[in-house]
Amino acid sequence: MVVLNPYLTFRDNARTALEFYQSVLGGTLDISTFGSMPDMGYDPGDSELVMHAQLTTEDGLVLMASDTPSGVEFRRPQGISVSLSGPESDRLHSVWTGLGDGATVTMPLAPAPWGGEFGMLVDRFGISWLVAIDD
Repeated sequence: MVVLNPYLTFRDNARTALEFYQSVLGGTLDISTFGSMPDMGYDPGDSELVMHAQLTTEDGLVLMASDTPSGVEFRRPQGISVSLSGPESDRLHSVWTGLGDGATVTMPLAPAPWGGEFGMLVDRFGISWLVAIDD
């Protein structure tokens, strides 16, 4: 089986972002820092930055992320969104509300012409999200 998972990159706030996503989505968060991987040649000032983090929810969502160490160019995500969809209306409304804290809503969650509901936002960390609730 092949699995496709979103992997988000941040400048230096991956931990804060993933802890926020955990508060919204639930699940278990595992974080490894650059400092926990000795002898890899990273700047000692980056020791508390996230080398790899994985949020895994009880309903099977997996979201991964890392910080960008100093000396490596950081580029804000462009042209991509994280999409959540399905028939679980209560769960997806709750996620929408949670992600909306500090976000810029680009399309309010509302009835969609194709049925169900659809909305788009950019969260407080600059990540674009799409939420689609099936009929």
